[in-house]
Amino acid sequence: MPLPFLTADRAFDATDDVALPFDDHDHWRRPYRPGPWRVVASALLLLLASFVLLATVIIAAAGALSGAAACFAVAGVTIAIALRMLRMGAWVSRHGVRRVRLFMTVTVAWDRAVGVRTVQQPVRWLGLPRTVQGQALVVVRRQGEPLALLTDHNADFLSRSEAFDRAADTVEAWGDEYRRP
Repeated sequence: MPLPFLTADRAFDATDDVALPFDDHDHWRRPYRPGPWRVVASALLLLLASFVLLATVIIAAAGALSGAAACFAVAGVTIAIALRMLRMGAWVSRHGVRRVRLFMTVTVAWDRAVGVRTVQQPVRWLGLPRTVQGQALVVVRRQGEPLALLTDHNADFLSRSEAFDRAADTVEAWGDEYRRP
């Protein structure tokens, strides 16, 4: 039985080795797919936002516009946090590497990086204060302390060690290609 949706112009065989293959290296991109923990948390926040928006409509229909405005603001913040959670992680381009967190983004240009390597160190479990022994992909900067980009216990790679290894190898390859000695 032919499956016409699999006959798109892109090559599906290329996705086995590379998480997200692209030709243009000038745009910022995440070299791996978001993990299931991150996607589930964002989906639950979006579900919560939909209930808050429904409550906003009910409150506005009842005539309490100040309460509806407050509920609408809460829903807007919840949606913004859910979308930001989906953007969290490591992003690479020809210009450098970027670590996106919930409230902060750090960018390191390739010419300011000494190296990119995987190290064994205590890492946070799902970003919580609890630390466990694990692996982290670290960018060693010329000035300043090393910047941990990925860990094998974050929301993208928890219980997915092969995906962490593939993502770490991809970011290391980008660093080797664009870093100037």
